[in-house]
Amino acid sequence: MSTEQENPEVSLNMQYIRDMSLEVPHAPEIFSKLNTQPKINVDLNIDVNKLNEKNFEVTLNLRLNADISNEALFIFELSYAAACTVQLPEEQIEPVLFIEIPKLLFPYARQIISSNLANAGLPPLMLTPVDFAAVYKKKKEQMAKPN
Repeated sequence: MSTEQENPEVSLNMQYIRDMSLEVPHAPEIFSKLNTQPKINVDLNIDVNKLNEKNFEVTLNLRLNADISNEALFIFELSYAAACTVQLPEEQIEPVLFIEIPKLLFPYARQIISSNLANAGLPPLMLTPVDFAAVYKKKKEQMAKPN
């Protein structure tokens, strides 16, 4: 019997901001237009980097951009990562890395985005929860499609 089956383990060893950028390109003039609801686009990607046999870096990449009347309100990019140890049977590793670890990271990333936008003088923004299982399934389906 293998060690993974005897002592299954998933642990986050550390979490950190890998990269972050916030731009409010039309400040302060754009603030006078905040009575109009901005159009917000959110792009989310998950990257996994294998560090060694049992250790991985999982990065949640978020890019948000908001426009008011076709003028940029803000552009926010965040790469929030975790170094983690995963000792599981091989078939369970990928779903844990692309679903479970991002689920743990998302609330922290959401808070970083919210507080930084507020510090930039922008209205509060609370991202809605993400169904990481659906994101993973969609990615797997896209990878299975022939080009």
